[in-house]
Amino acid sequence: MSKPKEYFRSGSFERFKRDEMADWTSAFTLLDTVETYWDSHVDLLQRRLQKHSDRLKMRAEETFKIRDLSGDLLAENFEREFKSFRLRVSSRMTKLSSSWQSAKVVRTREKLSFFFGVMTLVCSALLFGLAPQWAHISYTLQALYLLPLRAYLYKQRAWHYFLFDLCYYVTILNFVYIWLLPGSPALFTACYCLSHGSLASAVITWRNSLVFHDQDKVTSLFVHLYPAFTFTIIRHFYPAAEVRFPALIELPHLNPLRAMLLSGGIYLSWQLLYWKFVLVDRREKIESGARTTSFSFLLNSKRGVIGRSLSAIPPAYRVMSFLTGQLLYAVLTEAPAVYLLYDSPLWSGVFLLLILAVSVWNGGGFYIEVFGRKFERELEALRKELAESNARSGIETPLSTPGMSNAPSEDGNSSSTEASPPLMMASVVHEDPPALELSQRIDEAKKDQ
Repeated sequence: MSKPKEYFRSGSFERFKRDEMADWTSAFTLLDTVETYWDSHVDLLQRRLQKHSDRLKMRAEETFKIRDLSGDLLAENFEREFKSFRLRVSSRMTKLSSSWQSAKVVRTREKLSFFFGVMTLVCSALLFGLAPQWAHISYTLQALYLLPLRAYLYKQRAWHYFLFDLCYYVTILNFVYIWLLPGSPALFTACYCLSHGSLASAVITWRNSLVFHDQDKVTSLFVHLYPAFTFTIIRHFYPAAEVRFPALIELPHLNPLRAMLLSGGIYLSWQLLYWKFVLVDRREKIESGARTTSFSFLLNSKRGVIGRSLSAIPPAYRVMSFLTGQLLYAVLTEAPAVYLLYDSPLWSGVFLLLILAVSVWNGGGFYIEVFGRKFERELEALRKELAESNARSGIETPLSTPGMSNAPSEDGNSSSTEASPPLMMASVVHEDPPALELSQRIDEAKKDQ
């Protein structure tokens, strides 16, 4: 019995020794694995460092090589870098231009234009009542801002031939009189008559509008109305005007014939220059459509009386007929200034209010017609989208109800704004999520308008 017992013990001991050795063998295997992993990563790190070092050496060699390049290679490298720089600048300018035309920037510009337009009107009224001696300074400062801006924008749009029109020619003469020749009776007479004649009446002829948020319309109204406003103040409301403008000493009254001849002479000088440098020297550009002038604009406009009249004249006589008509128009519109306005502060005030009232009326028509039609188009698009949404969801929502109609009203405008309440009621009743969302968008559109 002792023998098997010893054998058992001996076998157990041998097996324990084998198991213990196996554990140590596995331990050595783990250490070998860790060592192998560590060595491989160290080797990888060394190779990366070597690669980075080689790259730095290559750059250093290229840097030193550049110093040894010949003049031609340097010029070629410089030209390549310059082209790359020019492309980057052009790309940035394109991005800046696109951002300038973005909706947010446009809204900001319109808000600023509206603000300055309203403040200009208010400040001009205050100047008229409290400090009329500052009116010509206000006229000058506004022109220094508005006219260069207009020249730049018109050049961008290829409309700069409009800057050769009479209104800008007279504006230059006005500043020549105010700041250079205030003692010239002949120049004062011509400026007064033309400012109250052709320029002021152009508000009616060209349908200038008092639209505060539109910089272009504000500038047009300024060019045509503010000269008459300024010279009316100089003639009737400027305190001690003879001291600042000595020409008034010799002009207690206007001689009608002399006034017509002086203003007519100034007008004819402009008309000859306009005919030579615009209608003759730039004739090919105008006929090709690359440039637009007042003559081509009126000729292509079929809505106005002038455009229809020019279209009825044979092409060979249109230019001469246009220039002759302009001369007769200038003489007729100067008659009230010569015979009535120069001697009457009351009628001068009435005249300015009348011209301003016409511009306000035109501006009101612009806001009602343009924005009203734009709102109707947006509302119609929302209504169609609502109908499509309801059709997809299997709900029938009528586009017209007994309480609304899509037909034009008597004044030619569609009564689409009255169609929104029934549509909103239908969407709420059916509780269709897309319809509710569109109804909210319609409400927001109404609030914005």
